[in-house]
Amino acid sequence: MIEVILLERIDRLGTLGQVVKVRPGYARNFLLPQKKALRATKANLELFEKEREQLEAKNAALRAQSQDVGTHMDNAKLVVIRQASETGQLYGSVTARDIAEAAEEAGHTIERSMVQIGTPIKTLGLFPVKIRLHPEVTVTVSVNVARSPEEAAIQAEKGAALVKAAAREAEAEAEKASVEGIGKEKKGKKAKKGEGETDAEPKAEAAAEDREGEAKKARKPRAKKAAKKDDAE
Repeated sequence: MIEVILLERIDRLGTLGQVVKVRPGYARNFLLPQKKALRATKANLELFEKEREQLEAKNAALRAQSQDVGTHMDNAKLVVIRQASETGQLYGSVTARDIAEAAEEAGHTIERSMVQIGTPIKTLGLFPVKIRLHPEVTVTVSVNVARSPEEAAIQAEKGAALVKAAAREAEAEAEKASVEGIGKEKKGKKAKKGEGETDAEPKAEAAAEDREGEAKKARKPRAKKAAKKDDAE
């Protein structure tokens, strides 16, 4: 590990003027050639202290300028036209250069190094992308990747990739049809059940009458035997 003096704010590392320890490769390949830091030698520390006010003033001016640009660029909608398959897969990917060019077409001049793409964009759709205008100023733009300006307009209106929106609509229609089908099936079962109860009513009444008739027949012989017994006494 080596010590360096930061000349600007670096994420997860430190702020301007801070002395931090970093890996030699990171310092040699990025921080030092990009003039984002100086080796923390005695001579450089003395030089930095002499120029600290000037460096801080310069940083403040650049920050203010970036904030002014950011007020006009934040939430900007950029369109990138690319060829893609029917499933929305791009023949290639959208790069930082593509986004920088789209920003320039929309009236915003930025460097491609300012574009922060987390993962490669390889499908149609709307994607939030961060633009770092200054180490302390970051804005977010919406990148609309479509096959044509017409599709881009539709995607912007629907808020999703055209192929995804179509898939969601088809899924919603299928779900609606399924719910309607279940409702009809339940109504049909209720109707059949009601018909069954109606047919059963006369059958139940007939069975009750038959049982009552059999009970009367059974009581008649008993009544006759009782009468004969009374006469005999």
